[in-house]
Amino acid sequence: MTETTASAETTPDSRVRGRFAPSPTGDLHVGSLTTAVGSYLDAKSRQGTWLVRIENCDRDREVLGAADRILHTLEIFGLQWDGAVWYQHERTEAYAWALDTLRRHHRVYPCSCTRRELAKHPTLESHYPGYCRTGPRRPEGPHAIRFDASHADALTYTDRLRGVQHCAPQQSIGDFLLRRRDGFYAYQLAVVVDDAAQGISDVVRGADLLDNTPRQRLLQEALGYASPTYMHLPLVLDHTGAKLAKSRRALPANPADAPRLLTHILAALGHEPPQMLHTAPVGLQLTWALQNWNIYNIQYDKDILLPDL
Repeated sequence: MTETTASAETTPDSRVRGRFAPSPTGDLHVGSLTTAVGSYLDAKSRQGTWLVRIENCDRDREVLGAADRILHTLEIFGLQWDGAVWYQHERTEAYAWALDTLRRHHRVYPCSCTRRELAKHPTLESHYPGYCRTGPRRPEGPHAIRFDASHADALTYTDRLRGVQHCAPQQSIGDFLLRRRDGFYAYQLAVVVDDAAQGISDVVRGADLLDNTPRQRLLQEALGYASPTYMHLPLVLDHTGAKLAKSRRALPANPADAPRLLTHILAALGHEPPQMLHTAPVGLQLTWALQNWNIYNIQYDKDILLPDL
């Protein structure tokens, strides 16, 4: 993919619908909270709607109580969502309908390859070459469902921060999973169906999900959905330079930490509040940030290195 500089966007639009969609595999860490703050400010600064969706299709990976703690953390930081929270585990009928639609249009196929088989060749996990495209190699066993990208045209789209992006699906992403062998629906299908159902116009998320955008745009086209605009924030690293992960570092949910943490997060997003607001309640900091939000203050080409919070 290639990048160019995009132009500024400042026009208020009440039709803007953003969202934050965490997975409840652990408590909210600073990296995910940074994404939440960025997506909230981006939607609300344009008088838009900001929704929260819990992405828990895979109930086996869900940590008990994590969803409630994530929502509580958002509240602590003043990030109040609009409407009811959606939970993906309640949406399986919608995913089944979408998968059946793709099946009727001959855009998917069953695949009997196992993760262990593909793990022997690491490149195959991210770029499946279509071994089962003409039929599963083991038709009698369990199988996954893959999207057939063999005839997909080259994609070009604009990331609001990173400019024009190009992708050749057959060479870059291959045939990707929509439903796993164990019956769970894959992230790519669920997020596309839910974004369409919720009328999401603007997706703001971390740079680690940038490579998912071509897959999702292919699905949106195949299902007849409009594509939202995308903006990928820089990756958040801890003070050692390692990517933040729930398995390594969970965000303290102590309300006393909220003003200090929010100041660091806003600064990392190019919007450090004035000194007099550094210890102010989160509501005052967010009010200032909403009034001053400009996405081109964000240094998208540099990872965010947070101090040892």
